Amino acid sequence: MSLSKNEFLVLREIVLHPGCAQRKIVEATGLSLGSVNSAAKSLSAAGLIADGEPTEAGAAALEPYRVENAIILAAGLSSRFAPISYEKPKGLLKVRGEVLIERQIEQLLAAGITDITVVVGYKKEYFFYLEDKFGVSIVVNPDYASRNNSSSIKRVEDRLGNTYICSSDDYFTENPFEPYVWKAYYAVEYAEGPTPEWCVQTGAHDRITGVTIGGADAWYMIGQVYFDRAFSETYVPLLDAVYDNPATADKLWEHIYLDNIKKLDMVARRYPAGTIFEFDSLDEVRQFDPLFLENLDSEVFDNIVAVLGCEKSAIHDVYPLKQGLTNLSCHFATADGEYVYRHPGIGTEAMIDRTSESAAQKIAHELGLDDTFVHEDPRGWKISRFVSNARNLDPRSDAEVARAMKMARLIHESGASVDNRFDFYEEGCHYEALLREKGPIDVPGYHEMAAMARRVKEYAEADGAPVCLTHNDFFYLNFLIDGDDHLYLIDWEYAGMGDYANDFGTYVVCCECSDEEALRALEHYFDRKPTFEEVRHNFAYVALAGWCWYVWSLVKEAEGDFVGEWLYIYYNYAKKYLAKVLRWYDESFYTEG
Repeated sequence: MSLSKNEFLVLREIVLHPGCAQRKIVEATGLSLGSVNSAAKSLSAAGLIADGEPTEAGAAALEPYRVENAIILAAGLSSRFAPISYEKPKGLLKVRGEVLIERQIEQLLAAGITDITVVVGYKKEYFFYLEDKFGVSIVVNPDYASRNNSSSIKRVEDRLGNTYICSSDDYFTENPFEPYVWKAYYAVEYAEGPTPEWCVQTGAHDRITGVTIGGADAWYMIGQVYFDRAFSETYVPLLDAVYDNPATADKLWEHIYLDNIKKLDMVARRYPAGTIFEFDSLDEVRQFDPLFLENLDSEVFDNIVAVLGCEKSAIHDVYPLKQGLTNLSCHFATADGEYVYRHPGIGTEAMIDRTSESAAQKIAHELGLDDTFVHEDPRGWKISRFVSNARNLDPRSDAEVARAMKMARLIHESGASVDNRFDFYEEGCHYEALLREKGPIDVPGYHEMAAMARRVKEYAEADGAPVCLTHNDFFYLNFLIDGDDHLYLIDWEYAGMGDYANDFGTYVVCCECSDEEALRALEHYFDRKPTFEEVRHNFAYVALAGWCWYVWSLVKEAEGDFVGEWLYIYYNYAKKYLAKVLRWYDESFYTEG
């Protein structure tokens, strides 16, 4: 038979605690004594209980509400938890002496839920031990970096029934899991005053009827979710129908629920404030666990302490910065000021000479181009001074482009040198070798483009242009302008001895300059109108820079990183300027011949 909510609550308590007094049922369910009496009478009349004990029919009536399994989502990057997330997934952090995901698994097991699946992606190998320790099942989501968590739900859609959906990094002060659940719900807590969280509106019987992102004095979504069988059977086809749409890649599973909220019956399950914690920053964890940093096993924080000579407890205001294509960076502060910690990206050890980077960084400091440098380790991590109230150079501003080009000229004419070379063609060939390690290169048009790059390199090298110190990552995001209008050129990891046109090539490609903007920048560099031969030579390095970074992007994508639109940008500059420059050189060659 179908049970009313009150009948379900009373029957559940009697099945779980046979012979319990009505007073205990009142405390456990939150129902009034009258409501408990009324539900008990209807259960007794239906033959589901007798003398305060469940009958065989009563136990059977509760079975459709039994929780079958739990899914713990643990695939995400947890980028807001930098720099700790650079080393390990957020769900494996130890808070108040317990590993977050382990505490949650133990709470599920305590509720009798033994069928537990953990969906992993980022640093997935860190979770594999859970199979042996707790008997969980591991499912790998290979799309964790390019799609949102709807992709994790997609990977386990065949396991959805009466299912808890959990986040690996939640902390429950009280065990919220139960062996029997009335219907689909989303856990909510009440926020007094304004909140940026997802706030729910509810209708009859607490059914969720709408959600707003941000609100005030409202109940907001937090913590675990429960899918009952009816919800799962409706949700999965809706997910399948939109999954391949490009717009779905960035969607949470909740977005798809909200897009179909009239079809999906889910209620708000209300919890007292302070029951569920979702930590969005290190400072939030430290408020909850004051000894978190002191007990944290983190090489990143050990590095900071060793370089700056501070205590772990003195580190605060830790938050991620906009990530580059090569490295990860975060902001932090101590009593002595604000800093940036740079963490090397995956695979950079095969691409970057850190010794030369450090030498170039010191030269930049001596030339007055970058005084943010504090320390760099040979393994690639670096600490720099944070430039507050800074903005990036505007490549559409003629005056600012002029300043950047004068800075390039200063570097090139400084007479400074480092031990390594940087040659765009050689770098591209190096990345091609790395790409070949992944298998045959079958990208249409790739080999023709590589042959064109070789010819452009031969022509450009025959020009006999000066070799000097070059930055080689010379574009607007690596320029900072502070509140005093001081210009900094940062990130010297690709610096080396190379053709002076390297920096112009990088600038044009990465600033996505038009022909007119590129020519104007070249005029600023020479402080005069360049000759045809100078234009041709410099645009040869636009072509080579585009080709080099295009091959680099193919390597990064092959390694599982998401380069995004940059791959297409690099490809287009390579395609356009390789052909154009070859025409210029070929025409001159045949004319001279």
